[in-house]
Amino acid sequence: MPKIRRIDALNYHKKHRPGKIEVIPTKPHNTQYDLSLAYTPGVAQPCLEIEKDKDNAYKYTAKGNLVAVISNGTAVLGLGDIGPEAGKPVMEGKGLLFKIFADVDVFDIEVDEKDPDKLIEVVKAIAPTFGGINLEDIKAPECFKIEETLRKQLNIPVFHDDQHGTAIISAAALLNALELNKKLIENIQVVVSGAGAAAVSCAKLYISIGVEPENIIMVDSKGVINRERTDLNEIKQQFVTNRKINTLEEAMKDADVFLGLSVADVVSKKMIKSMAKDPIVFAMANPDPEISYEDATAARKDIIMATGRSDYPNQINNVLGFPFIFRGALDVRATTINEEMKIAAAKALAKLAKEYVPEMVAKAYNMKNIVFGKDYIIPKPLDPRLITTVSSAVAHAAMETGVARKPIKSWAAYERELTERLGIDNRLIMAIRTKAKQDPKRIVFAEANSFRILKAVQFVIREGIAKPILLGNKEKIHELIKENQLDLENVPIIDLYESVSDEKRHHFAKILYEKRKRKGMTYNEAVEKMYNRDYYGSMMVETGEADAFISGFSRKYSSTIRPTLQVIGVKKDFNHIAGMYMLLTKHGPLFLADTTVNMNPSAQTLADTTLLTAAEVRKFNIEPRIALLSYSNFGAYKGEGSPIRVKEAVQLLHEQDPDLIVDGEMQANYALNGKLRYSRYPFNKLGDMDANTLIFPNLSSGNITYKILQALGPYEAIGPILMGMKKPIHILQRDSTVREIINMTAIAVIDAQASSTLED
Repeated sequence: MPKIRRIDALNYHKKHRPGKIEVIPTKPHNTQYDLSLAYTPGVAQPCLEIEKDKDNAYKYTAKGNLVAVISNGTAVLGLGDIGPEAGKPVMEGKGLLFKIFADVDVFDIEVDEKDPDKLIEVVKAIAPTFGGINLEDIKAPECFKIEETLRKQLNIPVFHDDQHGTAIISAAALLNALELNKKLIENIQVVVSGAGAAAVSCAKLYISIGVEPENIIMVDSKGVINRERTDLNEIKQQFVTNRKINTLEEAMKDADVFLGLSVADVVSKKMIKSMAKDPIVFAMANPDPEISYEDATAARKDIIMATGRSDYPNQINNVLGFPFIFRGALDVRATTINEEMKIAAAKALAKLAKEYVPEMVAKAYNMKNIVFGKDYIIPKPLDPRLITTVSSAVAHAAMETGVARKPIKSWAAYERELTERLGIDNRLIMAIRTKAKQDPKRIVFAEANSFRILKAVQFVIREGIAKPILLGNKEKIHELIKENQLDLENVPIIDLYESVSDEKRHHFAKILYEKRKRKGMTYNEAVEKMYNRDYYGSMMVETGEADAFISGFSRKYSSTIRPTLQVIGVKKDFNHIAGMYMLLTKHGPLFLADTTVNMNPSAQTLADTTLLTAAEVRKFNIEPRIALLSYSNFGAYKGEGSPIRVKEAVQLLHEQDPDLIVDGEMQANYALNGKLRYSRYPFNKLGDMDANTLIFPNLSSGNITYKILQALGPYEAIGPILMGMKKPIHILQRDSTVREIINMTAIAVIDAQASSTLED
């Protein structure tokens, strides 16, 4: 796990708009009439309807998709009782996860109240606002009473994720581990290290799915919870063992399962060796587990190991559960989240891990194939099937147990609704970065004299996205690092005036001269070019000293691209390059090309650009649905100009690649509205699908469109992604943000990964 610096964490939460979440209007609000409908006098009508029937609040307000994340700050992460204000960043973070994974809206509510009875009254009083309550970071044993009382007294789902989240995810992992080991759940011996909210809930859920209560031994900080103990509260008394043992080491002997929810390094290799054949070890203390993955797997070759960490196999991660559990519960207006719904979620997760894993998931983790086995007993957090699989299972269980007030009528329609809720925009960024981290490449940054570049490089190193090489004035770079307290101590820096030997400069110059000598370049000019960062950095990629090159932060696009073209050149099958932008929208990513290079492309150039774009889109594990745009639809315009060129390009594409989902010419509104297009032009190759890739007839229309969308819409733009070069070269837009530089770096790494695969 990358070490988090205090200053970075504080800046993340402080800069721009403080905090991590905001409230955004969902209805038109631009005219006086809109405002009259939103507030007075129009708002009176839904108020009166709700007065007649309280359930109408689900029809006329956001209640049905709104969850309260409530805490009193008494058990915050590993920080303990730090108070409600100090716990607020955690609750905001929980709200962010709810939204990006399951499109559930959240108000975080921090309550300054430790008395459980008074806290219960507070939550009851505000409950009419919400469709569900997520209790968070409330200490044991009070959390048990608070949740149990609220579940009985409220008619909306109440869920304490600290208890049940880990229980559900680990139960899924346990079911699969037992299947692999061919052990019966009713026969296994389980040792639980820890006796807090999560440990107790795990033990209870394990019993619900078949573990015999007498086969569970729970150990707290004072030892085994046994008959000799006189210091046990009501909760711990449920797990008293009759066995005459006192220590964790004694408990571990011949155990089939170890569940750790305690502190780091309490389990030794000796204890692991003393366990039964084919042991299952879930060491989930964070950030450091009860025993390290390396030590546990070294002690026993037959072990199945899981942790709470993302850098080892089988991460027990609560984000696999709570967003989708609430999604399913909210969608059927469940009155509670009962034991059957929790078990349904666990079994759905267990089943999903045994199914064929889509290529896009494997590629996101840079794996050729992911199959059910000891290193894959639980789904990956970036698996897009989680929302349909878990939410549907929870909704179905709610209906089966009679707690659903709005049953699902068509499961196929419901799954489509779930799939379309988020698109894959937020997950796409995570998937891109995750894929880059699996095989980081050497990336040359031409403009390392810039603080923003250095800041991005620091993040890239910490996340393991790439292996940066900095080009620039060494003294200036060191000054910026020191002035801004950046952690870039061991990053290689190449100062073209100090670090480069004459031998290396002339070696590069000879290569460039051979490429350009019949195009007017002299040898002396080639030597002079090697003092230019764009030429030198490109030559590092050309000679294999680096895998990709990034420039353009402080200079014009055209000035930056010329040296790279002279050094690297374009792909053999194409005679030009093109630029593509990726816009991340709520409906998923939208790819736009050409936005940066070709002024008035011919039909052949448009066709080539389309093929380049399709190949680039597929690198992100997305199948392109391509529309070639114009100001007319399918031959409506009979004169000269761009519609004719676009029409000819489409004909070329249909001949060259009949399986490619592409058509045109068409207007932009028809491209983005598949149902409208199909109703008028049912013969089109996209059918009724919305296009996700737009090819523009000229540079002006492409460039203007993406800049308008970027400026007006709540869209994040990634690009320009340079396509058609022989080797990975990417040119930043001027004055890119740190985030944009990071994203382009990840894309450059993926580009380099693809290039190395082709070479192999």
